[in-house]
Amino acid sequence: MSGVLIVGGGPAAHRLAERLVRHGHGGGITVIGAEPRAPYHRALLGSVLDGSLGSERLALPALPGPVRLLTGVRVTGVDRALRTVRTADGRELPYDTLVLATGARARVPAVPGLTDRHGRLAEGVRLLRAAADCRPLSEGPVVVVGGGTRGVEAALALRRAGHEVVLAHPAAHPMDRHLDAAGGAVVAQWLAERGVTLRLGRRATEYAPGKVVLDDGEVLAAGTVLVCAGTVPNTRLARAAGLPVGDGVLVDARLRTADPHVHAIGDCAEQDGTPGATVLGAWEQADTLARILTGEDTVHRAGRHALRPRLPGRDLVVLPPGRDGAEGDRTVTLRDPARGRYARLVLREGRIRHGVVAGSARAVAAVTLLHARDAPVPADLLALLTGADGTYTGGGEPPEDTLVCHCNNVTRKTLKDAWHGGARDAAALAAATRATTGCGSCGPVVRELCAALGRPADPAEGGTR
Repeated sequence: MSGVLIVGGGPAAHRLAERLVRHGHGGGITVIGAEPRAPYHRALLGSVLDGSLGSERLALPALPGPVRLLTGVRVTGVDRALRTVRTADGRELPYDTLVLATGARARVPAVPGLTDRHGRLAEGVRLLRAAADCRPLSEGPVVVVGGGTRGVEAALALRRAGHEVVLAHPAAHPMDRHLDAAGGAVVAQWLAERGVTLRLGRRATEYAPGKVVLDDGEVLAAGTVLVCAGTVPNTRLARAAGLPVGDGVLVDARLRTADPHVHAIGDCAEQDGTPGATVLGAWEQADTLARILTGEDTVHRAGRHALRPRLPGRDLVVLPPGRDGAEGDRTVTLRDPARGRYARLVLREGRIRHGVVAGSARAVAAVTLLHARDAPVPADLLALLTGADGTYTGGGEPPEDTLVCHCNNVTRKTLKDAWHGGARDAAALAAATRATTGCGSCGPVVRELCAALGRPADPAEGGTR
């Protein structure tokens, strides 16, 4: 078996290394991360920001013994002819197979004052991309620049931590890349109810320590400015090495670049015109690549992933990848602004192609499951969208592969196995599986499952739970 060198210290790199060992890779495996700490779950940074999770709890499980982990090491170049990578501390490390899992960096808008002439963040400005960004904030209000998914999550997390928060977003509603106006209005309502001051359709035009100026001249007091303006794939290494790059590093169905000895996965990769990946998508890529590198003849096909923002106490799902507009599509909409609920599904031949559901935990769970399994929707769509259809949410037993904790990819089967292995309460299940340790929205489901497993089996049903 050949030596695999993985550049990147995030969840995708961690998953690939772990899966290579699991699939019996016999060669060397080296993971190089630029951050000084071992790989951790970046998606949970909001839970550190609001104080519900300590920074140490972000850590992913220790990598298996055969894996060599180098932390605090920055890779500066790739020599494809010699098959080596150069590091900032002067080392040259050989590889037989190189995997770029370099992730993405935060996008910083071109607002005068946010950075100095060297591109460094100004005093009082920070991003939300690494664990170090979750250090205690300065006194005074926090201005969140950007109202996409990460900006909405951050604004609510900061409110839970007791901060005064203003969210400034150039579009007319939050999460405009994923939601239509009606869905965005529901999210704006949630933010306002939690005490977030909204400045929608407003753009930051200037920053100086202590203040942000908006495009209409309003001046916002700002002890801290948190920039949540999206991300940019880290493609510098690939581009410098002469590999084709679009928005991300271009890869084929086997996750290979133009160089058969170099692969790319996660946020830095672009497959079939789509750059980046959700955490679940990156893990899927890592799983596929591990099988390929250990001899399996397979290709990567992206799964049907749902976007589940981490909004404790509020439920929202956005279902990619389909869009409405195709001949034969049917659109079903539910609006209930008084109760903060909204749903819109695009159906084709009775199956969900695209949609959004907000405000009902049961409806979110049901629609997510139907979309993931590409299953036909039931006849009573009103019951489905209001959560009254118990077939998928409590009125019947959900499938074992139902994802309960989206933050940590924990299924019902994983929870049941942990319960039967001795984790007999919610705290023990959390320790064993990490369920509930992210945004916390799966807590009620975990507690219900724990209670159900603890009840004696009905003799009429036979067997045990």
